Amino acid sequence: MFDGTRQNPTRRIVSLWFPRLASDRVIRARPIEGPFALTLIERNANRIYCLNKAAEKQGLHQGMPFSDARAFCPELYSMPANPKADQCFLLTLRRWATRYCPWVGLEGADGLTLDITGSAHLFGDEAAMIEDMHQRLTRAGFAVRIGLGVSRGAAWALAHYGNTPTPDDMQTALATLPVAALRIERKTDVALQRLGLRTIGDLIATERAPLARRFGRGLLLRLDQAIGAQPEEITPLKDPPHYAVRMSFPEPIGLCADVMAGVERLLVKLCERLAVDGVGARILLLSLRRVDREAQDVELRLARALHDAPRILPLFQRGIDTVDAGFGIDQIRLSATQVEKLPVQQISHVSNGGKNQLDDLITRLGARIGLENIQQFLPADSHIPERSFIIAPAAFSSPSDAWAHSQPRPIRLFPPEPIAGDGSRPPARFRWRRMALTTGRATGPERIVPEWWMEDENWRSGIRDYWRVETRQGRRLWLFYTPQNHGWFVQGEFA
Repeated sequence: MFDGTRQNPTRRIVSLWFPRLASDRVIRARPIEGPFALTLIERNANRIYCLNKAAEKQGLHQGMPFSDARAFCPELYSMPANPKADQCFLLTLRRWATRYCPWVGLEGADGLTLDITGSAHLFGDEAAMIEDMHQRLTRAGFAVRIGLGVSRGAAWALAHYGNTPTPDDMQTALATLPVAALRIERKTDVALQRLGLRTIGDLIATERAPLARRFGRGLLLRLDQAIGAQPEEITPLKDPPHYAVRMSFPEPIGLCADVMAGVERLLVKLCERLAVDGVGARILLLSLRRVDREAQDVELRLARALHDAPRILPLFQRGIDTVDAGFGIDQIRLSATQVEKLPVQQISHVSNGGKNQLDDLITRLGARIGLENIQQFLPADSHIPERSFIIAPAAFSSPSDAWAHSQPRPIRLFPPEPIAGDGSRPPARFRWRRMALTTGRATGPERIVPEWWMEDENWRSGIRDYWRVETRQGRRLWLFYTPQNHGWFVQGEFA
């Protein structure tokens, strides 16, 4: 008769440790024979960040100064480390590990933690699952150490310090491991060894109260987590959203109008997903699969992140016109390969058509010459004319209205060009670019002082007195005079 009680299964945790994750990642992409190491600047010195097995055999180790490593091993081949790329690759491995169980989390910068409770039978048993993990990772070129325990701490300890991933007697195996296997700080590890407490078994056999007074409750918490007396949860990471839709055809199509009709249906579905998440597509990839299994891609880079299907659809026309359909297209796939969070916008009756048309124009031009080649001027925080603006790609920056100047500035600005003149007022007659000009009206001066904290060879002459000069020949120029080194220069021209 059912008594209403339920037996909870014993938790089974697997820890995957990749001791050479960074170097294995690089070697997978570019095979290297012989000693190899990745370097990173730490504590004002270039040190070894990760190295392969051949380099370890030469006596090199992590954290070693790179100059010493080259002295020990002249044939050492090195490259700069990229911790950000390593972290992204670890996230890829985390996604791969979900084939064994849904609960997979990160363990530091070089490890994974899997809660395989209730899923080992899908691979036969725990030993078969771990063997499958080890074989697959080894074939992929990774050095990996695996630990299996009843808790996260036990699995981590066996992966880093154990001799076998699945010992016959878990408690005995843990008791023989060094105290460093409890994931404690280095200074705590040294202090415990000085007291003669070198293994986890020594800690278990010691009175807890003196340990708590000497080292705090953190040490006992790590001990209880390792033996399973204190729970330690695994927080699985949420998979990033995937924005892609596809359509298959019972009969191949080849007309541009038919392809555009299919793209329209896919684009409406994709934009609905983007709108629900409050994001917009910045880069869209359209893959057209032909009946001969060849695929042609059409990439669309947008000047602004959008989830408006009617605006995006016409922008695909030019790319689709260049597609070779061959004997027909039987499948199309549309994906947003880069998305951005869209700001919350106030609903208004005021039309924003002008701004939308400009963005669409930038997109069309960018498809021909590249979005980065369409640039715009933005204000900069400087009163020096040459530094009062910056040039940025229009697709990756927003226009600014904060062009606040107490004095007007020329529409054209160029390096100073010397002219002949005496005195502190603009010359009545002067020659500039082989033109004889006569001053009709002069407004000024506007004195600009150099920014002493900036190194600029063009401002070595000191302060400048700027004048707006209207010539009788129709030229409206921007001249300046240098009081320290007497001289006149033309630097700009007004409209």
